Amino acid sequence: MKLLSITVPCYNSQEYMRKCVDSLLTGGKLVEILIVDDGSSDDTGKIADEYAAAYPEIVKAIHQENGGHGEAVNTGIRNATGFYFKVVDSDDWVNEEAYHAILDRLQELLAGPQTLDMMISNFVYEKQGAKRKKIMHYRKYLPQDKIFTWDDTKNMPVGKYILMHSVIYRTELLRECGLELPKHTFYVDNLFVYQPLMYVKTMYYMDVNFYRYFIGREDQSVHEEVMIRRIDQQLFVNRLMIDTIAGRKIANKHLRQYMMRYLDIITTVSSVMLIRSGTEQNLEKKKDLWKYMKAADVHVYRKLRLGILGRAVNLPGAGARNMIVALYRVTQKFYGFN
Repeated sequence: MKLLSITVPCYNSQEYMRKCVDSLLTGGKLVEILIVDDGSSDDTGKIADEYAAAYPEIVKAIHQENGGHGEAVNTGIRNATGFYFKVVDSDDWVNEEAYHAILDRLQELLAGPQTLDMMISNFVYEKQGAKRKKIMHYRKYLPQDKIFTWDDTKNMPVGKYILMHSVIYRTELLRECGLELPKHTFYVDNLFVYQPLMYVKTMYYMDVNFYRYFIGREDQSVHEEVMIRRIDQQLFVNRLMIDTIAGRKIANKHLRQYMMRYLDIITTVSSVMLIRSGTEQNLEKKKDLWKYMKAADVHVYRKLRLGILGRAVNLPGAGARNMIVALYRVTQKFYGFN
């Protein structure tokens, strides 16, 4: 069994996937790299096969019909032999020093008396053209360098939450919770993090800048114009997140608070994108999203609707909507996303 399985979903990634895979190869035989060629029409599959031939003990090339990012992750989970599991997108890469530190620590923890469910580390927004690289860290909110539980966590502020780039899950936990991401859908990385959370009992945080999250391609899914064009997929993921928590009695208050905050920020992003589009049709979709939440779980709805963000995105009138977009712009510039 490998220590860590890393899935690299690839779709027409020939121009940038080598940087990603090369950064992962430095993990050596402790890792397996599952390059999932998701029905590419360029040389992505050929490049994947080249790596598999050159590094047969580390790299496995998997070819499938196009199913989208989520299905590529699903394929990775199904084929993983590592005790732990991570996703690294093909246009991103990892820092070698942090990578080795994490692998060393995972080895130590695997040999210890407690089973670790989730490893958390920092990621860096590698935004093209930006002089200042925003680092998403958690040192004020999570204990460092020890196994901890939800009871040991502190409340994270708005804009600070754990993304796919931050996490390494125990592989069997992902299988036990029945994680199955939807096909042909963008933004499923939020589901990858969100849906298993209720199964996570033990965590470990390392304050190292491991994952480098590239932002800059015009066709990138997080680009604002692209998000507006694909807003129905964002709304689909948003509703699945609502379904995940709706009607659930989450005993641990820290976990419940965190899951509510995560849902709050995703619903806010959905609402702002719908407002930002400026169409009456999308304003109706915003109303429908909040109606869906109310029907699914009125307590969740009231908590979020009466919160600061829920009130803000539901203020009536064009002037109020312009104000919300302006506030979003400030947050966007500060955090460096989109």
